Amino acid sequence: MPAAAAPARAGGLIHPHAAIGAVYLTVRRLDVAAAFYRDRLGLAVLEAGERLVRLGAGGRALVVLHGDPAAAAVTRATGLYHLAILLPSRADLAAVLRHLAATRTPLHGASDHLVSEALYLEDPEGNGIEIYRDQPRGEWRNEAGGEIRMATRPLDVDGLLREPQAAGPWRMPDGTTVGHVHLKVSDVSRAERFYVDVLGFGLTARYGHAASFVSAGGYHHHIGFNMWESTGAPPPPDGAAGLAWFEIVLPGAAERDAVAGRLTAAGVATATENGAVLVRDPAGNRIRLVLA
Repeated sequence: MPAAAAPARAGGLIHPHAAIGAVYLTVRRLDVAAAFYRDRLGLAVLEAGERLVRLGAGGRALVVLHGDPAAAAVTRATGLYHLAILLPSRADLAAVLRHLAATRTPLHGASDHLVSEALYLEDPEGNGIEIYRDQPRGEWRNEAGGEIRMATRPLDVDGLLREPQAAGPWRMPDGTTVGHVHLKVSDVSRAERFYVDVLGFGLTARYGHAASFVSAGGYHHHIGFNMWESTGAPPPPDGAAGLAWFEIVLPGAAERDAVAGRLTAAGVATATENGAVLVRDPAGNRIRLVLA
């Protein structure tokens, strides 16, 4: 299926309850990657096979690993910047930080984004991961132009660690979801036209010509995309290590079909599989529109 061309505006907004579902990754060392997500991140193994491991929390799949020892490792391509795991509370984020410290898992960053507090790290194959909790929506602020105010400030680690500590072994709590995905794209303007004008997300923030955030229902962002490392980069070859696809979850068939209709009207190629609509964004990132 070819990557989407830069589409014309098709109109319509995506349903406000649209959300990100599971993120599917192709990994070369399935056992090592699965152990990391289970032991370091505390995800439960929901399904395990010779070539696939499905992990999640509260019975919900969050990360699905496809093992392929022959998968190509690509250094300059579009794809995943990071997947972002959203926790129910600040105390849960503190528990994650304590667990990462206890297991000597390296962090690549820790930030206060005004709308959220976040920890950053990588899995053993270099896939970026954010683990975060949201500030209450009532504390979010808007810029003069209506965009949601976000920043990158140092995280108050001492304050975070003053959160109460639960007894018993730690695991990723029920209610954990994939809050957003952040993608590498080759052209932010083309990506923005696709995600806003065709899929129907709302633009919530724009950082010059290098990055944009979009969301459904006024969230700070369900999808971010940037070209900080990928200006003009090609998509990875099929089957390469890294992002295989991610899910956009819609409440019902009517909402899925509305998005599919906008894709068709914009001339974007789609396919269907087991009720899911399959599409690629202009950078070649694969998406599946699925039902809740």
